[in-house]
Amino acid sequence: MATAELISSRRNPLVRQWRQLHELKGRREQGLLLLEGTHLLQEALRLGLRPQAVVATDDWVQRNPASAAALWSCGGLQRVTADVLAALATTRHPDGVAFTLPTPPPAALDGADPSGGLWLLLDTIQDPGNLGTLMRTALAARVRALWLVEGADPFQPKVLRASAGAALELPIWRGDRSTLAAHLAQARARGPLQLVATLPPAAGAGPYWQLDWTRPTVLMLGSEGGGLAPELLNLASHRVTIPHSPAVESLNVAVAAAPLLLERQRQQITAAGGNG
Repeated sequence: MATAELISSRRNPLVRQWRQLHELKGRREQGLLLLEGTHLLQEALRLGLRPQAVVATDDWVQRNPASAAALWSCGGLQRVTADVLAALATTRHPDGVAFTLPTPPPAALDGADPSGGLWLLLDTIQDPGNLGTLMRTALAARVRALWLVEGADPFQPKVLRASAGAALELPIWRGDRSTLAAHLAQARARGPLQLVATLPPAAGAGPYWQLDWTRPTVLMLGSEGGGLAPELLNLASHRVTIPHSPAVESLNVAVAAAPLLLERQRQQITAAGGNG
């Protein structure tokens, strides 16, 4: 296996460059994302994404010979000490590898297909862990696209880790609320599109399983504190709730999304004669 010079100094220019990727400003200026860990690297390679650069410790190279060999063959692996890796990473205990990817182009704000499909709209989700978890659930539920109204940067390192790679696979649009509200109003006018909002059980909405989720549907979820903005809530054609004990006022948004998003697949399986 070929060798490369080992970077052992925290003063190496690479450390400063990669640390700038911890912040949105640096990611925008460089057009790069910072990702950490073996799992995210494997997901990126599985999706056919080519890292712009990879840094790894000698220990990681020894533990992952196949991945290291593939990276060496395309000249994309830089050896660093554990101390240097810790200096450029965002995690306290990186597992030995980090890499950069070009920032994905934003997805087009496409209209919903009247023939079917599920879209997820997230209004000002600020918590990176919640946003990453929502992305992972959305991918599991075969969501066609994710529409974000402001909130956390979907490509910050913590979101990327929490998404377990889903952020690299989902089409993502992020913009302002008024643009998205106008788009949804036009989409509803073009065809049979359900715009679904969730409410607390006390609000009088029907249980979510009574809705036909097999129809073309946009699920709209609001922020952890403020909920869905009025201009989006007023567009809703259907309002549903997740019945639960009054001991809690509301559910965490990432927890609430799971049964709602996966109900579509449950109904499809039931309609096909499977076990619902």
